[in-house]
Amino acid sequence: MEPATGKPGLLRNVLTQLLIVGLLIVIVRFAYVITLAGESCTLGDFCFFSSSLNLAIAGPGSGALAVRSASLGAAAPERYASKDWINSVRFYSSVFQDLIAGGFLSRAAKSLCLETPTGRDVLALREIGVTDAIGISKRASPSLVKAGDSRRIPFANGTFDFVFAGDGALERSPRPVEFVTEIARTLKPEGFAVFHVKANDTYSFNSFVGLFNFCCNVVKIKDVIGFDSSKERYVISSDSNSNSNGKCSVPEYKKTLVRNAEALIEEEPLKPWITLKRNVKNIRYLSSMVNISFKDRYVYVDVGARSYGSSIGSWFRKQYPKQNKTFHVYAIEADKTFHQEYGLKKGVTLLPYAAWVRNESLVFEINHGPREKVQGKGRGIGFNGGEVERIPGFDFAEWLKNTFSKNDFVVMKIDVEGTEFDLIPRLFETGAICLVDEIFLECHYNRWQRCCPGQRSPKYQRTYDQCLQLFTSLRQSGVLVHQWF
Repeated sequence: MEPATGKPGLLRNVLTQLLIVGLLIVIVRFAYVITLAGESCTLGDFCFFSSSLNLAIAGPGSGALAVRSASLGAAAPERYASKDWINSVRFYSSVFQDLIAGGFLSRAAKSLCLETPTGRDVLALREIGVTDAIGISKRASPSLVKAGDSRRIPFANGTFDFVFAGDGALERSPRPVEFVTEIARTLKPEGFAVFHVKANDTYSFNSFVGLFNFCCNVVKIKDVIGFDSSKERYVISSDSNSNSNGKCSVPEYKKTLVRNAEALIEEEPLKPWITLKRNVKNIRYLSSMVNISFKDRYVYVDVGARSYGSSIGSWFRKQYPKQNKTFHVYAIEADKTFHQEYGLKKGVTLLPYAAWVRNESLVFEINHGPREKVQGKGRGIGFNGGEVERIPGFDFAEWLKNTFSKNDFVVMKIDVEGTEFDLIPRLFETGAICLVDEIFLECHYNRWQRCCPGQRSPKYQRTYDQCLQLFTSLRQSGVLVHQWF
């Protein structure tokens, strides 16, 4: 007679079901800790990995990572075994070892890595013995990275001896000044901050250095070949203050850019309105020559804007190369004819005044000559016997100085009906010219008239040669200015 099998089979089924239920509880608990808690595990949490997880790079050519953790008990995530991960951790390890050799980093340093979603630079620090290291990113990556915003670093003042911003984190930041300010706040006195940037042209590099004028000195620069074979640069800053005396002088690197600009039109054009269309195609825009990533704000100032479609909508927003940056527009226009349409435009601030050298009331003339057939056009400051009205003028240079800083990228178009010969000297006198990166200037002179061949316009007394001298003097001073007609 064969033995009965009912009871053992029932018991086996019950044990299997209990095992499945237990496994489901474990999975649900793990998912809660990782997706909701979002941080490294604390006492009472159920964890697959302990908070002291230690990963080490295996020997050369092994193509994998060895895991040294008594409590791990499971395979490392796939990214820890990827070629990119291994190469990047090795790369950062070599960089940090070089910093230790140079005295900029010690193994006892309390260290922070910024904008590091995977924590590979944090791991590299721990690998070489800098055990008190943590990273922050928008999303946590236990146990290497804590959730946090680099523009609002979740640590107290003077917390860290060493701060590292790798993989172009600073140049990707939408507000680099806030980024740098937070680093300066959390860095200890005599601490060091190291930045991995790709500021390879002189303009972008000087823009980068300018971010630290309020707090720090650049003490070392090193060009290296990154783990992806691209040329990269590490810049080390300390908290020694290096503020300048506030005097404005155009630096040599800007003068070099001017020499690369398109040539000025030496001979007076007979049909300047046609020349403008041709000249726009030849313009070498600053943002097509350099990297503008290290600027805090991006601004277009249209002085004498007239209608929105006159140059803002028809030219700047469509043609100016912006490197995927969002520019805020300031439209300076005294003519009330155009004011209403600006109220409907997003990203545009209207200043309903005339740009001038002082804060005072001005005479605004309405000309009704042959050129001014469209209502609202042809208006300008001055008085030649036509219909006039009074408008408020403001000190344009002082407004620039109160509104922008050298950390902003400022593009400007000036069309001010002849007062450019007053405004430009004022910009130099006040130092406001150093806040402007690029100027598109329409210089007004006694042009040949469309209506009357052989006759010049009596509206302006300046000659084309005087305008050419103005452009030449601006460029010789290091200002990147383009002719506008």
